[in-house]
Amino acid sequence: MSDLPISDRAVPSSAQPTVSPLTVTLIILALAVGSFGIGTGEFAIMGLLPDVARSFDVTSAQAGYVISAYALGVVVGAPILAVIGARFRRRDLLLGLMLVFALGNLASAIAPTFESFILMRFLTGLPHGAYFGVAALVAASMVPMNKRTQAVGRVMLGLTVATLIGTPLAAFLGQVFEWQLMFAAVGATGMLTVILIAAFLPRDKQASGVNALTELGALKRKQVWLTLGIAATGFCGMFSVFTYISPIVTDVAKLPISMVPVVMALFGSGMIVGNIFGAKLADLSLMRTIGWALFAYLLVLVLLSLTAHIPAMLCLCCFLIGCSFVVGPALQTRLMDVAGNAQTLAAALNHSAFNVANALGALLGGIAITAGYGYASVGFVGAIMAFCGMGVFFLSLALERNDRRTDTGMTCPAE
Repeated sequence: MSDLPISDRAVPSSAQPTVSPLTVTLIILALAVGSFGIGTGEFAIMGLLPDVARSFDVTSAQAGYVISAYALGVVVGAPILAVIGARFRRRDLLLGLMLVFALGNLASAIAPTFESFILMRFLTGLPHGAYFGVAALVAASMVPMNKRTQAVGRVMLGLTVATLIGTPLAAFLGQVFEWQLMFAAVGATGMLTVILIAAFLPRDKQASGVNALTELGALKRKQVWLTLGIAATGFCGMFSVFTYISPIVTDVAKLPISMVPVVMALFGSGMIVGNIFGAKLADLSLMRTIGWALFAYLLVLVLLSLTAHIPAMLCLCCFLIGCSFVVGPALQTRLMDVAGNAQTLAAALNHSAFNVANALGALLGGIAITAGYGYASVGFVGAIMAFCGMGVFFLSLALERNDRRTDTGMTCPAE
């Protein structure tokens, strides 16, 4: 079969075979089911920590180590698995990554000790970043250049839907029955993804001219580091608010605890809206979308800190903060553009960067709260970090324009 006419920047090493529009839709659906399972498994545990603590006879603070173990697995696994899997067919790599994720969750459901449970969560986190990175590359390879970010956004739609539906449903099942059931359900979702990918995704060409050194070449590209820096610094605020949303709702806005899931649902709804419409905007103008989204997101974080005591404003701000997820698919596409032949590693590192933002957001927000500034201060903390992210963004733009001027000057004929 002939290859699709796709961008060399998008998928330089393993172009997908030509497939029908229906097959493309089914492939992206299969990949989105995987992202739904990953998103559910990552976030639902946050609502089940007291149950985990009781089961293993540990404190709630100690139970929180399982979240850290998973995040560490994401950060460590993304670059390592991306480099190792660079020469594999992307179909085979996706199947392997999702199989590890599925088995890790099933093993988590039957872990006999707290230590083994932490180990299983670390191992389950390993394929997270690499899966999203490779899935984004596959989706982008099957559509025209001007629809790449929309394809990436549809894959990530599973993650955003997980925050709205999967996470609260899994947490509910875990509370009504046993928390282990949540991990069993996520593991089953992973196995379903394996079946769907095997059924719908054609075998692609094995990567040629790509090896570990080629992938590691991404680390020599300053634009790759700057793009990752935008994610790691700019979006601490989203995770800071997400981490402390329960006390913000109850202690600041003076709402009943029953309103926490409602506010979380608004946050998830915003992520879906931002994902869908933002991806379309990014395909029209990638860098403008990232820049304006960062600026609007900064303003909303400031607004949240100033008005969190007003329930209606808190709900609006949480929805708008969720909308800032527009930058997720946009940054993924940006990495495709600046990574050269090191596509797999760069794409996977995007999710490591967001997990760095997750850790920093919780840490810096906690520092502000401990210092006595109150829960609403996390918005100001996030705004400061968003400002730093904008600084990295403008530095990236300036260096890129300078490189273009330099290249133009070198190619101009001597007078």
